[in-house]
Amino acid sequence: MLSASTAPLVLLDGALKIVGLSASFAERFQIEPVGATGRSFSTLGHGEWRAPQLRALLELTLSGATEIDAYEMDLRREGQDPRSLVLNARRVEYPTGAKPLLLLTIADVTDARLSEKLKDDLVREKTILLQEIQHRVANSLQIIASVILQNARRVQSEETRGHLHDAHQRVMSIAVLQQQLAASRLGDVEVRAYFNGLCKSIGASMIRDHNQIALSVSADDSAVSADVSVSLGLIVTELVINALKHAFPGQRSGKIVVGYEGEGLGSDWRLSVSDNGVGMHRQAGAAKAGLGTSIIDALAKQLSAEVDVEDVNPGTRVSIIHRRAARFSPSAARADAPV
Repeated sequence: MLSASTAPLVLLDGALKIVGLSASFAERFQIEPVGATGRSFSTLGHGEWRAPQLRALLELTLSGATEIDAYEMDLRREGQDPRSLVLNARRVEYPTGAKPLLLLTIADVTDARLSEKLKDDLVREKTILLQEIQHRVANSLQIIASVILQNARRVQSEETRGHLHDAHQRVMSIAVLQQQLAASRLGDVEVRAYFNGLCKSIGASMIRDHNQIALSVSADDSAVSADVSVSLGLIVTELVINALKHAFPGQRSGKIVVGYEGEGLGSDWRLSVSDNGVGMHRQAGAAKAGLGTSIIDALAKQLSAEVDVEDVNPGTRVSIIHRRAARFSPSAARADAPV
């Protein structure tokens, strides 16, 4: 019955000598079954089974002190590639009082391990390739942004120049995101780092005197998926540009704070852009729905979020609020929003 087993099996006595073995074991490991009975297990083949640690585990299992569960070893035979094996051993007792035996099963997992390694290598190569693509996309976007900025300096129309500056910042918001994605191994984007880089880029190109206007980020340790971060970055870009244009007329000084609070991927979150400028009642031009407002509304709808605009006296706060369920009121959301 043992010899007919399709699984490689070996039955050993108290001295770790072979009582019987399956034909599949003999065939798999090139053991001549004739004359194998009575031989010490460690002398099979050309001594490749002579492993001190394995022998010690077999002796402990035979004594009842332990059991071998998924013991891994490499079987090395001269002129052949190493084979990865997983061994299990159980003590076999008989009610008749006969001495216990040891049943050893061997599984050859070489092909499975090779397949796992190839899969891991492929995933690693794809990750490296993706990061390289992200680096190149970020570099290309920065080049495009630079070309737009150069064109903005050449045009005569102030209105056209303003539109080109806005386009420059929209492209840069995606370029900064690509840099964050390239640095992330998990494919998620850390909000604080992303917004810090984005605001640094906006401030460098749009704020002439940083002593006059301060732009800062107040965000928790949340991370968001790449597709959500694209929309968040564009919203921040639009709101910061709008605040820089309208909140501080006449060389007025002030500050803009980009805030973010979240509870993890797919959970409630709140994005806000606050300023301590002149407030909504003084921003006559900003009250009209323009391209920026349309972009914000469209992006918020895409994120299944609400847009909330407040006059915080002094200044204005625009919040983009995402709720999984209506479990708190808009007034509570406003009260908790970062300043």
